[in-house]
Amino acid sequence: MLLSTWLTFMLASWAISFSPGAGALSAMTSGLRHGFARGYWNTAGLILGIMFQLAVVGIGLGTLLAASETAFAVVKYLGVAYLIYLGWRQFRAQAAPITFEGGQSRDESRRALILRGFLINASNPKGTVFLLAVVPQFIDAAQPLAQQYLAIAATMALTDTVAMAFYTLLAAKVLRLLRSPGHIRWMNRAFGSLFMAAGLLLACFRRAQ
Repeated sequence: MLLSTWLTFMLASWAISFSPGAGALSAMTSGLRHGFARGYWNTAGLILGIMFQLAVVGIGLGTLLAASETAFAVVKYLGVAYLIYLGWRQFRAQAAPITFEGGQSRDESRRALILRGFLINASNPKGTVFLLAVVPQFIDAAQPLAQQYLAIAATMALTDTVAMAFYTLLAAKVLRLLRSPGHIRWMNRAFGSLFMAAGLLLACFRRAQ
């Protein structure tokens, strides 16, 4: 993988990791229930789930990459449209109170937290569609695939490790203070903008020839 390609993917990965979704909600739920030190174990499961999704996408990626330039462009712009759609929907979301599943249980084991995180990401069909739309843009079919997948997997693991730490700490320390409609509206717009920025970045990207 070329350095310029990896840097582009790194920027996109930061935007994707910090964009809200099922993983972020799981991290915030764990932080709110268990505090940061214990709740952060959920992140290990979330990352394992992402690696599982990436493996599923990678199994069928060779045929996709061998297709015509037209097919590549169709997949690319479907991915762009999907990202921008998610961002606009989040940007326009109503300022409804953030709620979490009930209880303040503190007896959930680390294994249970890891398993819950894994199941949330591994069973999320939107994650598969998302990766299938995004990952092909950064793969050069003429180069060995294993190293490229390792670079993508390591990058996604790094950015998610940081992003989920942020969400877990946010819930554990700060989120209870941000209950007003104005705060929630600001968060929706900020996260929606991240999604749309990732879409625009993808639209400008050209794969290696």
